[in-house]
Amino acid sequence: MTNSALFKQIKAKASYLCVGLDIDLEKIPPHLLKTEDPLFSFAKSIIDATHRYAVAFKPNLAFFETYGVQGWKSFEKVMRYLNKQYPNHFTIADAKRGDIGNTANRYAKAFFETYGVDAVTVAPYMGKDAVEPFLAYQDKNAILLALTSNEGAKDFQFTKEQGLLLYQKVLQISKSWQGAERLMYVVGATKAESLQSIRKIVPDSFLLVPGVGAQGGSLAEVTKNGMNSHCGLLVNSSRGIIYASQKEDFANAAAAEAQKMQTEMKSYLEIAGLV
Repeated sequence: MTNSALFKQIKAKASYLCVGLDIDLEKIPPHLLKTEDPLFSFAKSIIDATHRYAVAFKPNLAFFETYGVQGWKSFEKVMRYLNKQYPNHFTIADAKRGDIGNTANRYAKAFFETYGVDAVTVAPYMGKDAVEPFLAYQDKNAILLALTSNEGAKDFQFTKEQGLLLYQKVLQISKSWQGAERLMYVVGATKAESLQSIRKIVPDSFLLVPGVGAQGGSLAEVTKNGMNSHCGLLVNSSRGIIYASQKEDFANAAAAEAQKMQTEMKSYLEIAGLV
């Protein structure tokens, strides 16, 4: 999916919501554990309940990989379902890959060709040859970890070199990579105060912003500091939506939370004149 196609969906839905599929079998409603594939059953119900309010879905690979071969089969089913039933939704494999040469090529081939995702989260530490294989695919995106919302972010991301913080240097250097027009960036919602400086470096790029909701990030602050002329934001909520209820009404509860976020997003898009 191109950035222009994604923006078209944002305008059509009046939403820039990404629903994160961080599926923990210890937290899903107990009755689903009796189904043939609890991971897929839960994911399908959440997707069906929230698709009208979201423009993107983000399966978190760790929550599938932990269940071994069956988890990978479930992820494959989720992607097949999304691509068949909701082809206009942007799909992100939250895999945080990052390796060089043939390994990066194989990661890119796996996610883009085998599983048919639109984007993959990628770690920048090993530099351009760990990322450019993902950027070689037309109409696909690599989402580079830039400024994360976890406590350990300060260990490296805020170290300064040659007048730039490390995350700023990552942003600046990545713009020179081949296929950089297909780069997006992860920026944690709990670092909303840094979004203005980030926008000065990457004014036109889409930012994937986790941390709104359960992690305490403010949608209003993220939007105020990060929105650009084509929105340029995908705000992710995982636990706050998918675990809104652990009872049999879980899908309806998830839909209600997603609708609440979409309604707020619509108001910001209207103020910006984008819908």
